[in-house]
Amino acid sequence: GGSVKTGNMPEGEKTRQCKQEEEQQQKEEEQEGLIEFYGSYQELFQFFCSNTTIHGAIRLVCSKKNKMKTAFWSVLFFLTFGLMYWQFGILYREYFSYPVNLNLNLNSDRLTFPAVTLCTLNPYRYSAIRKKLDELDQITHQTLLDLYDYNMSLARSDWSTLSTRKRSSRSLLHHVQRHPLRRHKRDNLVNLPENSPSVDKNDWKIGFVLCSENNKDCFHQAYSSGVDAVREWYSFHYINILAQMPDAKALDESDFENFIYACRFNEATCDKANYTHFHHPLYGNCYTFNDNSSSLWTSSLPGINNGLSLVVRTEQNDFIPLLSTVTGARVMVHDQNEPAFMDDGGFNVRPGIETSISMRKEMTVRLGGSYSDCTEDGSDVPVQNLYSSRYTEQVCIRSCFQLNMVERCGCAYYFYPLPAGAEYCDYTKHVAWGYCYYKLLAEFKADVLGCFHKCRKPCKMTEYQLSAGYSRWPSAVSEDWVFYMLSQQNKYNITSKRNGVAKVNIFFEEWNYKTNGESPAFTVVTLLSQLGNQWSLWFGSSVLSVMELAELILDFIAITFILALRWFRSRQQLSPPGPPPVSHDNTAFQDEAPGLSAPHRFTVEAVVTMLPSYNSLEPRGPSRDGEVGHE
Repeated sequence: GGSVKTGNMPEGEKTRQCKQEEEQQQKEEEQEGLIEFYGSYQELFQFFCSNTTIHGAIRLVCSKKNKMKTAFWSVLFFLTFGLMYWQFGILYREYFSYPVNLNLNLNSDRLTFPAVTLCTLNPYRYSAIRKKLDELDQITHQTLLDLYDYNMSLARSDWSTLSTRKRSSRSLLHHVQRHPLRRHKRDNLVNLPENSPSVDKNDWKIGFVLCSENNKDCFHQAYSSGVDAVREWYSFHYINILAQMPDAKALDESDFENFIYACRFNEATCDKANYTHFHHPLYGNCYTFNDNSSSLWTSSLPGINNGLSLVVRTEQNDFIPLLSTVTGARVMVHDQNEPAFMDDGGFNVRPGIETSISMRKEMTVRLGGSYSDCTEDGSDVPVQNLYSSRYTEQVCIRSCFQLNMVERCGCAYYFYPLPAGAEYCDYTKHVAWGYCYYKLLAEFKADVLGCFHKCRKPCKMTEYQLSAGYSRWPSAVSEDWVFYMLSQQNKYNITSKRNGVAKVNIFFEEWNYKTNGESPAFTVVTLLSQLGNQWSLWFGSSVLSVMELAELILDFIAITFILALRWFRSRQQLSPPGPPPVSHDNTAFQDEAPGLSAPHRFTVEAVVTMLPSYNSLEPRGPSRDGEVGHE
């Protein structure tokens, strides 16, 4: 700081006083403080490069007299730093991508036998809806006769005449006429007249018309195959008939012994306690074995004799031929507490054939959280589960479609569970539900509804890998006695014996089952190890070297703050003082210096103190202010 002194002090006295002040200041500087900092950035970096354990840093100091070497090592040093932190960035990016390792384990244990669902593959002509089905068959007969000149033979003839049906505006014929089955020209033949010789019957597409409630918007649900068009059109009206029955879902006209002639598991006979029954609109009566309603079966040994063996009836008697064009049965293997989606995982069993299905159990366990978007139990999925089962991806997707169906169309689709407060679609109550359904179905398949994004995979899944083998059953030399025994035990009196029965065997192929698990591929420990490897590769140093670098950064920040604070204080001390206050009473000043005459003379001595090379943060004692005197 600067001091202002009067000139009445002898020259020798002033010199001695200045030396004493310098010695005192030097002693204060040499005292060791609790925390010491360097006086300049040069001293800081010179000390760091001379004493750090980071390789290459010493070359920045020892070669300072050779500017070329200093420049070379400086560029090499900072280039190495840049490459190392580039590698650090790659490691951090890989860490935050949350990669996983796939762990494959083979386990040997007693296996819980899965649930097995078997369907008749043909919907049954229930007595509660028989009259309406007969009427629909007659309308279909007339439609096929008009379109294809095909005279379909009907199984029954006790249906009412169409003239009596037309009297009621709510009759089936009225609604069928609203959704007729028609032929349409293909796109490249639209401009040609119908009686043109270049237009053949094969050049037409067949489908049915669906219109909105006010008939302002219509579209043709067309098919290239006439078989598919007739089945879809018939199924549409069949669903409406089922929806009109208040207890259609509870239709129970199943005859277990008339469909399943023999049932054995582990060489023990099955009974009614081992299966449950439900009705599928298209696949008819279905039976699920080994579900949660009974004690679960376990297989202690693999092989065909330690599984489920069924002899089923495959003859179509009093069924609906327009809904199903195949004969046999449909079987599906699935886990307990999961619904049987026969369209997705089922396959058909041929009549007169023994189908042997071997299984391999496979479990998949995924990591949740940041590693994948799987869900533990579906509670975090924004879709209500309409099924009375645990969460699966297919359960979520179907529930999502049904909820959108109720919201958009005002009613529920008959194939899926009914939400609370909703009712199934029926064109006697919801005239344009078919138009709304097919429009919504197109949006669903294009994922406009977002169901495929909302519904995530479960973190834990159990799947069964199936492989099937086929052989003729019964054989030509044994079919006589086999059919005789069936006729005695099960009243088997089918004319077409070869197409009337089938046998199914379902068993585990081996005792082992595979578990696919996931584990984090990049943990915090792995990240630190990789960072340490990179640090050692580029600088050959350790964790303590990292602490030295951290200390350098902290010292740099502290020195910057101290030098800025000193600069600010020095600016305040060197700033000129303000004008003295004006006073008309000069008595005190004259008494203090009676010998002075105006103008007064002052001697100003500026004492500039250089910044010390090493300073302490400890208090330095009281500051010295400038002294004002007069000669």
